Amino acid sequence: MDHGRAEDDGGILSLPVDFQKLSNLTWVTEALQENPKEALLCMGAAVHLVVCATRDLQLGDINKINIRLYNHTKTIALKNLKAAYIKKLVTVRGTVLKVSTVKPLVLQLNFQCMKCATKFPRVFCDGKFSPPVSCSIQGCKSRTFIPLRSTAKLMDFQKIRIQELASGESHEEGRVPRTIECELAEDLVDCCIPGETVTVTGIVKVLNNFMDVGGGKSKSRSQGLYYLYLEAISVRNSKVHAASKNSDVISTNIRGGSFGFQAFTEKDLEYISKFKEEHGADVFRQILQSFCPSIYGHELVKAGITLALFGGVQKHSIDQNKVPVRGDIHVVVIGDPGLGKSQLLQAAAAVSPRGIYVCGNTTTNAGLTVAVVKDSMSNDYAFEAGAMVLADRGICCIDEFDKMSAEHQALLEAMEQQCVSVAKAGLVASLSARTSVLAAANPVGGHYDRAKTVNENLKMSAALLSRFDLVFILLDKPDVLLDKKVSDHIIALHSNDGGPFTANKRMRTVPQFNGSTEFGVSRSSLASRLRLHPEKDKDFHPLPGPLLRKYISYARSHVNPRISLPSPAADSLQNFYLRLRKQSASADGTPITARQLESLVRLAEARARVDLREEVTEEDAKEVIEIMTESLYDKCVDEHGVVDFARSSGMSHQKQATRFLSALNEQCELQKKDCFSMNEMYSLADRINLQVANLEAVVENLNTAGYIVQKGSNTYQVRTSSYRGAKLHGQDAEFSCILDNY
Repeated sequence: MDHGRAEDDGGILSLPVDFQKLSNLTWVTEALQENPKEALLCMGAAVHLVVCATRDLQLGDINKINIRLYNHTKTIALKNLKAAYIKKLVTVRGTVLKVSTVKPLVLQLNFQCMKCATKFPRVFCDGKFSPPVSCSIQGCKSRTFIPLRSTAKLMDFQKIRIQELASGESHEEGRVPRTIECELAEDLVDCCIPGETVTVTGIVKVLNNFMDVGGGKSKSRSQGLYYLYLEAISVRNSKVHAASKNSDVISTNIRGGSFGFQAFTEKDLEYISKFKEEHGADVFRQILQSFCPSIYGHELVKAGITLALFGGVQKHSIDQNKVPVRGDIHVVVIGDPGLGKSQLLQAAAAVSPRGIYVCGNTTTNAGLTVAVVKDSMSNDYAFEAGAMVLADRGICCIDEFDKMSAEHQALLEAMEQQCVSVAKAGLVASLSARTSVLAAANPVGGHYDRAKTVNENLKMSAALLSRFDLVFILLDKPDVLLDKKVSDHIIALHSNDGGPFTANKRMRTVPQFNGSTEFGVSRSSLASRLRLHPEKDKDFHPLPGPLLRKYISYARSHVNPRISLPSPAADSLQNFYLRLRKQSASADGTPITARQLESLVRLAEARARVDLREEVTEEDAKEVIEIMTESLYDKCVDEHGVVDFARSSGMSHQKQATRFLSALNEQCELQKKDCFSMNEMYSLADRINLQVANLEAVVENLNTAGYIVQKGSNTYQVRTSSYRGAKLHGQDAEFSCILDNY
């Protein structure tokens, strides 16, 4: 028995055994399938005898050895787990939804008769507490017993609930995701946390809701309703993962960041290798055009979402002395209705090996992060993972992002620190939420207004917007050429003879903006390279979803690119960032921060991951700069097409607002007062020739920012003035404003 080494966990011995290495022993595998409970006990007893014989020990010198089977070939989907599998050995894979607290479970307890003082042990099968009914001594019919608690034999016990993985091929509309309870014992407790993807091998058992729990009336006790649960034999996750070298199934070793458990067969690895060799430098375009082919155009938006699917590399995730740097890429798509934003999100969740899709108008704060629920059986509180925690090491797609303004604050910590902290019902903990957020939102009023900033169009805080690496704005502008191509594409999708991808063989849409910007980078070059050409790509066929999912999972699991110093790629990114900083310094505000440089690094690493390269090249940096340029152009351009970095902050027309505030400060010194009515402000705006369309909006923005404070229905106090009246507090300040009104 050389399949593994026994592990000692606090006096509990366990031996991991690879099921694949037992395949030649037919009688062992048959025994495990027919009666797994007894077979595992016999295997543990055999190992116990071997250990005692080889080490010259007595049988009582060591504890019981638990056999932990892993790499079991028969993986069952949770929706197929039915009554036929009762008392059978199965393997299920899913996401940990809830983890209970660890409690001691009584296995055996001695009882003492109150009449004859006889002591006898009582064994509790499956943890069901069943005290003796009557004394077994002849002549003694006593029914009263005292439990001798000091003689109890205990073991650690914990329950977890796992939910089936939301993969694209098993997705069914309108069906609630299946869940199953798993019981962990002894060395298996505390082996996973909510949000992790685990593979559980165990024995299917049944439990009556009323008879075995001990509650309910006599009518309820007579019901024959049972529910299935799993007695776990082994639990494998990203932390504890054993791979068989002789098996044809090679499990991914989680390095850097991964979507979770994913197994690759030899055919999968051969396909990935051939796909990379066949397309070479054109892999990025092939994958991008295979992503959501039903949506016409939007090449750069699809490029940003594709890079978010591959993700960057997380740094310092293990070193406790350093602050972890996230590698996940956050993308938000804003635009007019009917441009395919929701379909892009659903396609991203479908091709992602671990994707969660939620809608903002039906999502609560707890459903998005983590909830605390009460167990009906034990009355204990436990964490139940929300969407962000369930999407750990994956992607979380949030549609209707503008409809969930109350839940925006819950995303601040999860998007930057990659964790969710909760303090409810006496439970204080932090759960991992290492996920990429892909959001789609409609602007306020239905159509995007270039005269307003992104914050004002979405009613979103500047702190949340700054956490997105890429911000794309889609506008529905009339265009004869583009409208003709889009209409041809839609008609081809709905025709019976054209096939599902006929329109994709045509030339893609022209870029939304032509020419170059102030950043010095040609805006149309990357979009034209990513576009399908009518002659060269007339035989193009999109990559199937399962194969694309395998490719993304392999790249995230096994490829960890880095930027070497010094290198042309690092110089390109640094020069672009310094150029952005220089241009933003000329504006009244500093929206360009170090976060933009970190975003560039993450995007460059993701671009190298697409080509399965371990080093970022200069070409990767140039393509990423073009995508970032598109994002910054959309976010900072005004209604006249002029790029103004100050527009990415929370206040529109910031230069005019600053000029108006300076004029108010001068009037405070001249008139010896610090409160002004709206009529006085209109007169002042006319005197200084303030070029704003809505002065009330400027005043409201200054009031929100705290530069002026409303002191009545039509009066505002200037807080930035050096006049002594601005330093009054409480009732004196209010009284001064009232006097100034008169």
